[in-house]
Amino acid sequence: MASWASSGLPLAALLLVAWSSTAAASTYTVGDGSGWTTGVDYTSWAASKNFKVGDSLVFNYAKGLHTVVEVSAAEYMACTAASPLGSDSSGATTVPLKTPGTHYFVCSITGHCGAGMKLAVTVGGSSSPASPTPTTPRTSPTPTTPYTTPTTPYTTPTTTTPYTTPTTPTCSGGGGTTTTTPGTTPFMAYPSAAGLGPAASAGFGLVWFVIVQLALL
Repeated sequence: MASWASSGLPLAALLLVAWSSTAAASTYTVGDGSGWTTGVDYTSWAASKNFKVGDSLVFNYAKGLHTVVEVSAAEYMACTAASPLGSDSSGATTVPLKTPGTHYFVCSITGHCGAGMKLAVTVGGSSSPASPTPTTPRTSPTPTTPYTTPTTPYTTPTTTTPYTTPTTPTCSGGGGTTTTTPGTTPFMAYPSAAGLGPAASAGFGLVWFVIVQLALL
């Protein structure tokens, strides 16, 4: 018994889901008792309904006298069916509403659309609540260091000794002062016999006399 129960429960659950889906979808007979024909206000009829994806529209009409053609919004406004999205003329047309949005239908028989055989139904989406879009938490901006131009501290320039030409020393001697030119050997001046006194001149003559006598020996 336990084994049967365990295998039967999943099947029952599937059947319940299938039944729920079927029960949730609705079938609407276009124009109710009037059906699909001229002289009916289908705009007011559609406004009183709440169409959902999965619902169906049933068009009942006399076969061969009318058609059901799904068209674009532009052709709906112009009452033309040059580029049909779908069509039928069986007399009992069932159209499943598979996508959300507005669907447009007309009768392609000349003059019938202008006589009122045109229907626009707006289909809503799933009844399940939409999941909220996750938002990124706001973060504080990263602080940035302001840009500053580096400056070099002012320094007092170093005092330099100006270039000077060295002075030439003077040499003092018996004959006076001689100025020397840089790069030359200084010349020493000696006093001459003319500048000597009488005693010095006599001594000087005696020295020469002795030198001459010694030379003669």
